[in-house]
Amino acid sequence: MLRSFLIYLSKAVWARKIVTHWGFAWKAASRFVSGEKLEDAIEVIRYLNKKGVNATLDHLGEHTDSPDAARKATQDIMDAIDGIEQAGVQANVSIKLSQIGLTVNEQLCEENLRLLLVHARERGNFVRIDMEDTPWTDKTLAIFRKMRAEGLTNTGIVIQAYLYRSEDDLKKLMQEKSTIRLCKGAYMEPAELAFPRKKDVDANYDRLAEILIDTSAENGFPEVSADGKLPPIPGIASHDPKRLAYAKQYAAQKGLPKKALEFQMLHGIRRDLQDQVVQEGYPLRIYVPYGTEWYPYFMRRLAERPANLWFFVSNFFRK
Repeated sequence: MLRSFLIYLSKAVWARKIVTHWGFAWKAASRFVSGEKLEDAIEVIRYLNKKGVNATLDHLGEHTDSPDAARKATQDIMDAIDGIEQAGVQANVSIKLSQIGLTVNEQLCEENLRLLLVHARERGNFVRIDMEDTPWTDKTLAIFRKMRAEGLTNTGIVIQAYLYRSEDDLKKLMQEKSTIRLCKGAYMEPAELAFPRKKDVDANYDRLAEILIDTSAENGFPEVSADGKLPPIPGIASHDPKRLAYAKQYAAQKGLPKKALEFQMLHGIRRDLQDQVVQEGYPLRIYVPYGTEWYPYFMRRLAERPANLWFFVSNFFRK
């Protein structure tokens, strides 16, 4: 019930207007968001790189409501790609299609994504397309496939383990040799579309991780690139120690080199696990979000774990 309410608040305009005017809200959000400016995020990435950690730069924003806003978001992401290049940091970028026009006009979204992928390819970089809630799943997958069919293969997609459909989606994507970020899912979906119980989501996550690792083995164990920009086939995105342990065990059983299995986590969450992954010799990629559109992202982080919500509430009473 609490999770449902927080996800509702993440989309509520009235709540956004209230919360973003609380000074302490940004103080709490800054645990998960690197800053409002690109330079803030680049500094965080420099720090991560010094620790042997790669990054994905995430210019926050979603559900733009006009062509101009979608084009502005596209330019901001291209600026982020340039910022990575100019700073010489080891990072790629992540985007949401609703950020660059999917909710406005599908053709506009495709045009903007094409611009981004060409821009990234010219700089030897990679663009991860994030997965949003289920009304956009089919369109997101269709546009992803269309770009790859055009030869723009410097892109990957996200699969959410809490959806019933994800195993079928993943098997098809593996036949196409796509690069996948596997996460549990951060939206509120109806029981007819998603596993309502955590134990079922966990079991499905492990099953999907097996498929990813098997595909990597079948394709010669592609590893993360030396510059940290191009990820391997399996991106295991989780802060759950049991999911990480299972992926490591299964990968070892299949003879997967450590460099062919990338773990992915979010900035500001489970730094102990992050350090453990690096110490064990696995590639780690941290998603580093930045920008003024931090409110929906922040509310979804609160919804994920009670500890995150307590962090926010404790700041409220200290304000």
